[in-house]
Amino acid sequence: MRRLFSVLAMSGCLLTTLPMMAWADGLTLFSGVKQGNELPYATDFGGEANNTDRYILKIPASKIKTAVSQFSITYDKNYKGSFSLNTKKHPDNIAVKVGDHYVPLDEVKWNKEDRLIEIFPHDPVPAGSKVELILSEVQNPAFGGMFYFNCSVQSSGDVPLSNYLGTWIITIN
Repeated sequence: MRRLFSVLAMSGCLLTTLPMMAWADGLTLFSGVKQGNELPYATDFGGEANNTDRYILKIPASKIKTAVSQFSITYDKNYKGSFSLNTKKHPDNIAVKVGDHYVPLDEVKWNKEDRLIEIFPHDPVPAGSKVELILSEVQNPAFGGMFYFNCSVQSSGDVPLSNYLGTWIITIN
């Protein structure tokens, strides 16, 4: 009888976990970002809370399907860090690297209230390019955590289309 009960208990566990595993197949289990939408990033100075850092937000070439005239970064409301993006005072605090070359920028806007950073390259970034958005002199939040930075791009052309590329999940210790 004990053996039968053990077999039934194991079968029940297996049957209840299979649908959950199938459902979780499309998600990164801990982040909630759909698999394939998480973008790679790096920090130059360790991503420590309450320190100044540099974020290198990477976009693989496979994600850039059309020429890009604008990059938009939105971040979640829990992120309490700040950016030095006034390009007139600090022209090197924001950079766009396409392949191995830095490209000139027309404008960078930081809308603190809407948690939005907009980057406008001088010339459209060609489709199929590997891109790095480099944010220097970033003041990390006082408290650590995982913060979602979403990337959208706007295509160049007569009718610019906005397109979500993915999410950087930035960890601050």
